[in-house]
Amino acid sequence: MTVGVRAPGGHRALPVLGSALTPLALRDAAVPGVPHDPRREAVSALGQHFMQASKPRTPHVHLLAGENGEGHLFLPDGSRLFDADAPLLYVMQQTIEQSIGAPVDANAVPALLERLGVTAAPYVNDEPVASPPLHALSLAVAQKCNLGCTYCYAQQGEFGGPATQMSAEQALRAVDLMIDAAEPGARLNLAFMGGEPLVNRPVLRLATEHAVRRAETRGVHVNFSITTNGTLVTPDDGEFFETHGFAVTISLDGPREVHDAQRPTRSGRGSFDRIMRNIAPLLTTQRRMQVTARVTVTPENLGLRETLDTFVDLGFHSVGFAPMLSSPNGHGEMQSADLQVMLGEMIDCGREYERRILRGGRYPFSNVVNAMREIHRGTHRPYPCGAGAGYLGVSADGELSACHRFVGDEAGRMGSIDGGIDRTLQNRWLADRHVHTQSPCTSCWARYLCGGGCHHEVIARGRPACDYVRGWLHYCLGAYLRLSPHLDQVMASTPVQLS
Repeated sequence: MTVGVRAPGGHRALPVLGSALTPLALRDAAVPGVPHDPRREAVSALGQHFMQASKPRTPHVHLLAGENGEGHLFLPDGSRLFDADAPLLYVMQQTIEQSIGAPVDANAVPALLERLGVTAAPYVNDEPVASPPLHALSLAVAQKCNLGCTYCYAQQGEFGGPATQMSAEQALRAVDLMIDAAEPGARLNLAFMGGEPLVNRPVLRLATEHAVRRAETRGVHVNFSITTNGTLVTPDDGEFFETHGFAVTISLDGPREVHDAQRPTRSGRGSFDRIMRNIAPLLTTQRRMQVTARVTVTPENLGLRETLDTFVDLGFHSVGFAPMLSSPNGHGEMQSADLQVMLGEMIDCGREYERRILRGGRYPFSNVVNAMREIHRGTHRPYPCGAGAGYLGVSADGELSACHRFVGDEAGRMGSIDGGIDRTLQNRWLADRHVHTQSPCTSCWARYLCGGGCHHEVIARGRPACDYVRGWLHYCLGAYLRLSPHLDQVMASTPVQLS
């Protein structure tokens, strides 16, 4: 009964985990009175399988079965992977089953892990982060938008208030707030969001150039990013973004017909063709800048593989998907059956990524690229992101919030440009949002990879996507193990941050 440490790099030969790269099998059985969609049925069944396989049975360890009874142990504490031979995997399975619902055996799993010598001091304790340094800001330079997206969390860019935009003075003071507090050598990020940030192009450019000058004087490095709907992008914008190495995220929800249904203009006209005309020069000239497609997934655009292949062929540096879990009016929110289909679609995209990597190719599916990097470095975190910690949002009138999604929301208030970061509010937030205070997170094996889920979505709607998140992480752990012999190629892929 043995366990083998799986340290990053230099992995020994691995078992192939059960038909992992088998193409989707399309079922032919029709249901009376229901339109027959073989692919949707297949991906739904695939999603259901991974949701079931990833159900939390103990918070201490998660098992990944391989061939011939062998497999792997994933320890949440430290996000560590170990190889396990068949006898060990069997004993671990039996110990977990016996401990479920049996208080007398509650310590049986930790005791077995201790006998194996894989326990250590906790990597994540109960102490919240306190008064962290600021390293990233998103500026809502325009709280207005020219589109009428059906699900917009920002309520057509205005965040429930009157349309407004940030003054040059507020933008420059926000930049100074971040750079003045940075230690020499720090790496910072300045993001421009909205609404549609290019509605306020002059302030966006002024703030960027001011940040470049201040960063040079201060001895820090600033990266720039923008999330835009693409309808106002010009060739000159492309040159500006290239000069300053922007990460440019274009909000696109699928091929033309699908996108236009979800992201029309305020007059109801489609926006896809206009966007593609505008960004074509960026796609062909991107070198320092990177142009990413960000797809918001609703029940109406679940054909992810078609969308991914379409955007890859168009030349996007990467493509990523995010489920719509919370919208102001409930429109477009994903339900459990939708998330099951989405998971199957995501895994189908992931399997194509594996096939391409194994053939020495590239497939810029950012969700799986980012997951491989997180697993490889053993990511373990008590929060889902930097919101309310090292990352804050700034509203058009200079109010600070936990992130760009909390603009105008009292729940995420963090101070103001005038008064600075309110450390009392921030530290209360960090104590309240720590994953160890969240339920049912404390009983979940995925808690330190997930961090408890997007704060904004959880506060607004709870946690409807836990099964989806666990199923995706279960798949990604298996994919990481299968791709271990090719880690140099996998790690060479550029990670992408999707807002």
